[in-house]
Amino acid sequence: MDFRMQDRMDKMNNTASVMKQVVVLVGAGSIGQAIVRRVAAGKHVVLADYSLEHAQQAATTLENAGFECSTIQCDLGSKDDILRLVDFATGKGEVTNVINAAGVSPSQAPVEEILRVDLYGTSVLLEEFGKVIAPGGSGVIISSQSGHRLHALPQEQNEALAMSPCDELLSLPFISAITDTLKAYQYSKRCNVLRVMGEATRWGRRGATINSISPGIIITPLANDELHGPRKDGYLRMIEGMPARRAGTPDEVGDLAEFLMSSRGRFISGADLLIDGGCTASYWYGDLQYLKATH
Repeated sequence: MDFRMQDRMDKMNNTASVMKQVVVLVGAGSIGQAIVRRVAAGKHVVLADYSLEHAQQAATTLENAGFECSTIQCDLGSKDDILRLVDFATGKGEVTNVINAAGVSPSQAPVEEILRVDLYGTSVLLEEFGKVIAPGGSGVIISSQSGHRLHALPQEQNEALAMSPCDELLSLPFISAITDTLKAYQYSKRCNVLRVMGEATRWGRRGATINSISPGIIITPLANDELHGPRKDGYLRMIEGMPARRAGTPDEVGDLAEFLMSSRGRFISGADLLIDGGCTASYWYGDLQYLKATH
């Protein structure tokens, strides 16, 4: 082969390597993997999880399906970990997609941990990846229907959650006063939605979109445990009171995320989409209104 031709080919291959498109997934569970399978073909997948072992297990599954992956341990509630993740991901190429499916639930953690991870950590993630997201890129934050069960907040609280510097969020008086784990979770998920709205303008300046998805009861290993555990009767009654009369699947959330992150979703940014089988509608106006007394 002509040496000049070989040199040109080597340069092209090196450029292709440097310009690899990267999909970042934080929280390598069922929903996150379902989204990755739909948006990451031909791209490099960075899997970040609180448990490195969990991330590596997900990487093995995805690699066996043809995806190129690398893994990193990341505590979503740690700004240092998020900054390290940003450096790691941008070192692999240009970040075109960010998916956050990490978090803790009211039954898993105390108030302080829920607020640190779900409220503060997600806000930092949005801000830091908003600085490096590639033109034409997109992001999806997995929030929760629980944020829609919180009463309407005063506008000054909405603005504080949407626009306060991340390091000031946990010291907001109405946040630091929370003592109930469910309220901590609901405020965190409401904050996710508001931060997405606030960040959409900044992501838009880079030609990128950012949205949130609020799932209802989705069948994952954790949900299956709940449906077969001591609180199963309450969950089954909730499902029966929903218009859909069933739980959802990670693939259905993945389909919605794929739309938002595709060329067909380019006019959608700063939005939150409920995917809950009508559970929230029933909570406020239908057969599930009895839950208001406990929430």
